Amino acid sequence: MTPLAIHNPANGQLITTLPADDATSVAAKAAAARAAQAQWAAVPLARRQACIEAFRAGVVRDLESLAATMTRETGKPIRMSRNELNGLLGRIDFFLKAVESTTATETVYDDGGMKEQIQHTPLGLVANISAWNYPWFVGCNVIVPALLTGNAVLYKPSEYATLTGLEIARLLHEAGVPKDVMTCLVGGGEVGAALLAQQVDGVFFTGSVATGQRIAQAVRGRFIKLQLELGGKDPTYVCEDADPKAAAESLADGAMYNTGQSCCSVERIYVHEKIYDAFVSHFVKTVGTFKLGDPASEDTYIGAITRAQQLDVLDAQVADAKARGAVLLTGGARMAGPGNWYPPTVLVNVDHSMALMQEESFGPIIGIQKVGNDAQAIALMNDTRYGLTAGVYTPDEARARALLAQVNAGSVYWNCCDRVSPRLPWSGYGDSGIGLTLSTYGIQTFCRTKAWHLRSA
Repeated sequence: MTPLAIHNPANGQLITTLPADDATSVAAKAAAARAAQAQWAAVPLARRQACIEAFRAGVVRDLESLAATMTRETGKPIRMSRNELNGLLGRIDFFLKAVESTTATETVYDDGGMKEQIQHTPLGLVANISAWNYPWFVGCNVIVPALLTGNAVLYKPSEYATLTGLEIARLLHEAGVPKDVMTCLVGGGEVGAALLAQQVDGVFFTGSVATGQRIAQAVRGRFIKLQLELGGKDPTYVCEDADPKAAAESLADGAMYNTGQSCCSVERIYVHEKIYDAFVSHFVKTVGTFKLGDPASEDTYIGAITRAQQLDVLDAQVADAKARGAVLLTGGARMAGPGNWYPPTVLVNVDHSMALMQEESFGPIIGIQKVGNDAQAIALMNDTRYGLTAGVYTPDEARARALLAQVNAGSVYWNCCDRVSPRLPWSGYGDSGIGLTLSTYGIQTFCRTKAWHLRSA
């Protein structure tokens, strides 16, 4: 098997080398998972819930070491690694509480000796190709409800978060989930391709549009469930009646949190001309307080860029914007190594001729554009092939609702941003993907529905 080398993006140092899977091992693990799934589905729900409760307890017990592992292999600041793990606990609690009522057999008609029922049964064998930026959130959005509903899971974490993926598998196995029911695959794109070649019942992917397109092509013609959580170019509009300082502080965090490497990071901001100058001043001042440095340090806010290739994307977007008339207010160029470093970067005088305002950045970089009215803002917000999230800042709820109703996005925010709730579905329009996770719908997505027509003798 080809080894997988794992490096620390903050300093470039080799962390470890792991034996990777290949087509033969993937096929063997898929066969074992398929064989184990029916027995797992027959386990009473209460016992499956007990396994997930024990998994949760393991996360709590090992939280500090798990956070350190995630920080070391992704460059995520340690405080944010802890935040992710602590936030995961609430998601697990939601799934545990909601799964029974959400998957219970429903009687929808009972009259004259005829009864009609809807039963929710497991999909079967689920393939989960996951992301590195929030490996616990993104992985467990699939793994936990899939296991609770009686599925077996073949889980390939990103090669940039493999150690975290192995920790997820370890804790689930220690909690009582059989190893063949929850299998972690190690490797890069070739292992993902081998996984897609298996006879699975559902494919769940989080990552780039380009990879999502390749996955859709790989499974074309096969009648299986396909869910793709892809990118975003998430816009926010700051109205003239908003508090420019409060909005700037909130949106600076929304743009730069996790070093801007979030699917729902604020990626473009439109500000009404009446408060534009004040907003920009407060925004730049806020960004200036974000400390860049060692991700393991408690006071670090901006960590390392996980993938070195993304530095080229960020440099190219800045160069293109400047060539087209944008003004750089801070940052704007990769920093000297070792490691992958990019400072908080703010550009103004931007427009939609620039890649910065059209293509996903996935880094600590933002363009701020002046607008004259609501109609212009909405037109610009919808001028995108993506549709993951969008927000509006105004003290007027009715105005915010009216504006957000016109925006093509799976999640919308009023006076907040960069927020995900386990109680609400996570979905997108356009190139942001198909399908959903989270909420009760995100539990049922791992089930098939069976219709029962029952006539008494």
